[in-house]
Amino acid sequence: MKQFVLTALAVMALAGGMAAQGQKVPSPAGTSATQVGPKFSKWIEISYGRPILRGRADIFGAGANYGKGLLAGAPIWRAGANVSTRLNTEVPLVIGGKTVPAGEYSVFIEIKGEKDWTFVLSSYSALVNPKEPKPDHLWGAYNYKTDKDVVRAPMTVSASPMLVDQLTWGFTDVTEQAGHLQLSWAKAVASIAFTVGN
Repeated sequence: MKQFVLTALAVMALAGGMAAQGQKVPSPAGTSATQVGPKFSKWIEISYGRPILRGRADIFGAGANYGKGLLAGAPIWRAGANVSTRLNTEVPLVIGGKTVPAGEYSVFIEIKGEKDWTFVLSSYSALVNPKEPKPDHLWGAYNYKTDKDVVRAPMTVSASPMLVDQLTWGFTDVTEQAGHLQLSWAKAVASIAFTVGN
């Protein structure tokens, strides 16, 4: 949580300075959290950059190029903008049949087609300043490799009836023991189910 607050403050300070100089402002920071566990006593939080459509009609592309434009030279989508998308959980989670210990993880999405999305949790740490590289830290998804993957699981993908301007992560159908983590952007809605582990 402390790292997210520091990251958000750094992004806001950078955005203010860039706007004053007439430069392109980075995407705003976003966060979503929910409570699970006995009496809803434990937190799960996702923090991410929120890219904006800015009038772009077909952000995901089509056909063989579907999803490719989101990569910006990286091997996988960071599922957000700026600093790597992060999931922090105070409880073990079961995702795609695999138990993920409590802790903090990077989140990526591998897109192979309009309905073929894979949710990826990785043990990579987030690199807050891309000009100061650190071992085992990533800025976005650049230099990502599969050897640090903790979970890879298929997502459920559907079409939204409305156009979502800013990429948004959230939680749906949450109970004490389960829920879904959901990403919405443009006309795409992708979700992954989780249950609370032991």
